[in-house]
Amino acid sequence: MSKPLIKPLLAATLLASLASSVFALEYRSTARNGVILYDAPQESSTKRFVLSANIPLEILAEQGNWLRVRDRDGTLAWLTKADVSSTRYVQVNRLAEVRKDAAANSALLFKVERNVVIELLQDTRTGWLKIKHRDGAIGYIRIEDVWGA
Repeated sequence: MSKPLIKPLLAATLLASLASSVFALEYRSTARNGVILYDAPQESSTKRFVLSANIPLEILAEQGNWLRVRDRDGTLAWLTKADVSSTRYVQVNRLAEVRKDAAANSALLFKVERNVVIELLQDTRTGWLKIKHRDGAIGYIRIEDVWGA
């Protein structure tokens, strides 16, 4: 490799690594029932809607004690940091199969209906998520079958 190409190549590599970290998605879930989402980061602003516990939200920005979030439908709103939990949940997009292991040919444990919220235990980084159903059953679901991971 000739010397004139080294600096541009290093710059391109650095920019690519920065871009991947800048665009990493962050999700959290509502901490309790009755979480209020607002139009602006202040309690005197218009209340948009109220969420149940464990609803996954994408974190877009932080401003003081407030978080700008997006829900599965793309709705943007604000809520207080105290209203989110570090325990992660995902929301099922469509009727989905939960398998015993992280493989399509693994035994089918059960199916989950659209909109069901399930606890996220682990992202295997293989396209499968280890999840826990509210009845205690643990298995693996395809990442494309859920929102919030």
